Amino acid sequence: MGTVYVDSGLRVHGTWTQPRRRWSAFVVAAAAASLALAGVPAAPASATPTTTASQTPSASVTPTATSAVAVCTKSGATGSNATTAYTVTTTVNDAGDDTSAIQNRINTAGAAGGGVVKLVAGTYIINGKLRMANNVKLQGAGPGTILKAGPNFLSTTGPSGGYPIVTTNNATNTTITNLTADHSGNTLPASVNLGGRLDEYVVDIRGGSNNLVDGVHVRNPFTYSIVAVATTKFCVKNSTTIVATSGKYDQLDGIHVLDSSFGDVISNTIDQRVGTDGDDGLVAHTINGTTHDINYIGNKVRGGHRGNSMQLAVGNHSIYNLKIADNEFYGAPYGIRTGYYDNGTGAVNGVALTGNYIHDLKAGHAFPDGSYDAIHIGDFGAQGPITNVVATNNRACAAGNIYVAPGTGNISQNNTIQTGTC
Repeated sequence: MGTVYVDSGLRVHGTWTQPRRRWSAFVVAAAAASLALAGVPAAPASATPTTTASQTPSASVTPTATSAVAVCTKSGATGSNATTAYTVTTTVNDAGDDTSAIQNRINTAGAAGGGVVKLVAGTYIINGKLRMANNVKLQGAGPGTILKAGPNFLSTTGPSGGYPIVTTNNATNTTITNLTADHSGNTLPASVNLGGRLDEYVVDIRGGSNNLVDGVHVRNPFTYSIVAVATTKFCVKNSTTIVATSGKYDQLDGIHVLDSSFGDVISNTIDQRVGTDGDDGLVAHTINGTTHDINYIGNKVRGGHRGNSMQLAVGNHSIYNLKIADNEFYGAPYGIRTGYYDNGTGAVNGVALTGNYIHDLKAGHAFPDGSYDAIHIGDFGAQGPITNVVATNNRACAAGNIYVAPGTGNISQNNTIQTGTC
């Protein structure tokens, strides 16, 4: 079983290496102005039972009481409240392009003040880019409702220059639910240098507010799978992403939060390592504005060969008030870590890491020399302050150490670290 020890407050420094640089040339909608760090409250650490040395973590973790019910508590996002149904009339499971049939119903529902655009089970060919409208719910019948990028998908781009299957496009009060978004990255003749690939994303929550993604399954992406960008009051829950391609793409993240605030990422299953192209599983990121007040709770995340299970990607704007709790992270070179881009001057403040289980980390393309730490906050070229970061009651097994850089209000204690077989 190996050696187990419980950290009681001493900071342990693990091995680290300089990360590869994340692209910074995103085309992003205008974000909220950067907030001053002064006066930002620290996120309180949640109290969870302490794991004792006699407990052996299971490799298959069931949801805790915190994450068993996926409730969007931080954002309060409810999405569309519309009830009027707008059924899409088209032939599924054929070679015809279904973009216009779906978009017309979205537009009609939006013009009427909202509605539920219903999709039956089957495969819909999408050669265009679907754009949501205010107070519209796009509702499938489950994973068997598949929006699949068609053979002409690359012939047009979305409103921000990329390749989304569906984008909220600054709409408010939207819901995307009970469907699969298949980006066809396994078959489309796209390369790692495809222009616009990182300007919009498979399921693109962009601008606006009160947008909900619930029970959406992303397959075969050639960009990030589900992204909240320059938005507020959003929730992504009960969704899944899988990266299965090898040697075709880089920077394929799972659920990525960029320049956004008051959000929930809860009870999702992220698998970036079926193939070799997968990158970070979960991300909090800043480029043009702050990212703050986000809950990441109850997710199961296998990070990819090219990244980490979760990264706090800090640019010149701050990341603050994150709750990262009761998640399972495994399979990447790192568990949860900071990364620094641009000038790296942004602060990290008020991050609570509690009740997470990080295990069985493995080397990958980005870090071929081995696996590293379960939690590593600080270093990696950090220029901004790291304050009020609390790591408590986390479990690490075959996952290195738990390290939080020195700083005002930083605490690492009551964490269980086990070596050997998990």
